[in-house]
Amino acid sequence: MRLTDLLHPHLDDVTSVVDATRGGLRLDPYLHLPPGVEPTRHEQPVGEGELMLLCYGPDPALHGDEADCLAALERMRPGGRGLIVFGHPGTDLPYHRLLDALVAHRCQVLHAAALGYTHLHAGAVFACTEELLPPHDWFGHPLPADGFATALRIADEYVLADFVSRSQRARLIDLERAAEETARALETAREDGLAERLAAALRDKDQLSSALRGARERTGVLEARVAMLEGSTSLRVGKALVSAARSPKRGAARLPGELYGLWRHRKAKGRPARAASAAPAPEAAADDRFYLSHRALSVAPRDRLVITGVLTDRTAADFAADAVVSRVLPHDGRLLVERTDPDVFLVQLGACTGETGPWTLTGTGHAPDLDRRLAELISQARGLGRAAVLWRDGPASSAPGLSQLPWDAVLDGDTGTALSRLDPVTDGRDRLRDVFQQDSTRVRLARLAELAGAPAPTAERRVAVLAAPRNATDVARLVAQTLCQLHRPAEVVVADPVGLDLGELTAASVTVHSGPPTAPWVADWTDLTEDRPDTLLLDLLCAQEFSGADAVGHTPAADDYAFVPALTPLLVRRSLLDTGTPPDTWSRAGHRLFAVRGKEPS
Repeated sequence: MRLTDLLHPHLDDVTSVVDATRGGLRLDPYLHLPPGVEPTRHEQPVGEGELMLLCYGPDPALHGDEADCLAALERMRPGGRGLIVFGHPGTDLPYHRLLDALVAHRCQVLHAAALGYTHLHAGAVFACTEELLPPHDWFGHPLPADGFATALRIADEYVLADFVSRSQRARLIDLERAAEETARALETAREDGLAERLAAALRDKDQLSSALRGARERTGVLEARVAMLEGSTSLRVGKALVSAARSPKRGAARLPGELYGLWRHRKAKGRPARAASAAPAPEAAADDRFYLSHRALSVAPRDRLVITGVLTDRTAADFAADAVVSRVLPHDGRLLVERTDPDVFLVQLGACTGETGPWTLTGTGHAPDLDRRLAELISQARGLGRAAVLWRDGPASSAPGLSQLPWDAVLDGDTGTALSRLDPVTDGRDRLRDVFQQDSTRVRLARLAELAGAPAPTAERRVAVLAAPRNATDVARLVAQTLCQLHRPAEVVVADPVGLDLGELTAASVTVHSGPPTAPWVADWTDLTEDRPDTLLLDLLCAQEFSGADAVGHTPAADDYAFVPALTPLLVRRSLLDTGTPPDTWSRAGHRLFAVRGKEPS
């Protein structure tokens, strides 16, 4: 929730806003007060028609400290209202430090809600009153006033909410502790695996170097022996005798002369050799042959999740849209795990219990050889420092042997639904939105990537908004349209941000900058007079993920969920936008254009 959404329902009859914050945080850009209501500062009591702003958080320099907040509450008078914002997370909200002061100064909390900012996590509206005021429901609307019924409601809800919150806080602490332990175990395993791989590589290098030196030494010995044999007198005498035997008439006549020449040559060669035994040997003739060796290698950082494992055909096809998928077979699994070096070794239970497939009956006890091979692959993957994960998309009893293997993590549930497998006509827009946000294959893969410490596939859903606000009114419309989106943009690109206060966007974790966009998708919102619904970006991304198109928009003919040759683009792939080509040429260049019915309401 935005701060303005929490505050504005309680601004009736408020004519003055008193800023009593003491830290360095300015709340003015978050309030968007009505015309004529301006924040002021004074040290006078706050009463009828006035609203006080307070801030309390863990950083005194930014939020102010507890003493300033308590001192400001002493200035509250009947009829006055207040808004206090907290820098603490909702689960750690220290409301007990202010509760006694609120009661002592007759201040009743009317409504509290979570805020979606990086440094402001919760807010509460209170009023100073002499009688019990009716509380508000979850939507901020006041409930019917009845003093005794109101007191009973507050007392009952306090007891029940305190009971539920205690159990939830305990569960949250347990989950956080388990997550920290799992992260430490994965990091330790990853570091140990890296050290083992480095040591193994060094051992292999030493072994190869030793083998190479031995081979070179043996080659040198053999070359020396061949040279000695080729130059020996015995070999030459043997050749002369063989030649004379083959041609007795002519060879027998030349044989005495050849033998005498060999004897003279050997005697003449022996004397200089002894005399000049220290003379260097002539250099070997250089090899005048030239060799051309070509090696092709592509080195780039990993920007996609790499999965190797046992998967069904459908799951492998769906995962391949957002990850690099390699399916192992029983006979090539060890080599594939070593060569692919995956981020995670994944085993899907459905691939082990299906009717057909190379890993059918694995974990059931009916194929012990497959169980043994799978256990070896898991050990190999963990030895490489990679996480071994079991995706249990069916009952564990169907393959009980899988639960006995040493998994790093187990994911329960189905593998999600690819939006391309849905029918927009039959399923409807609401079904597409639900699958996109919660049940899509990409969301399931994001959980797996988080376990493996790999890039999340959902990063491909980031959207950059191009805007050109000129004044405070345009800024207010831009902030409202951006933060109300069910799929919030990741960044807002403003051509000239000088003089514009866009701090609320930054506080809501939306990056604001000038220059080229960095998100994979770009939406042009330079015309801020358009009224954009909160489902705009969500519907556009649903259509893109369903179609795999490069641009999504609308047509004058109101085409809906259909590929078209031309359209008015509302969401464009950044790589296509960077080409600078006009939209009417995109289709002819081979880019896919997908139309969604209707124009933005105006």
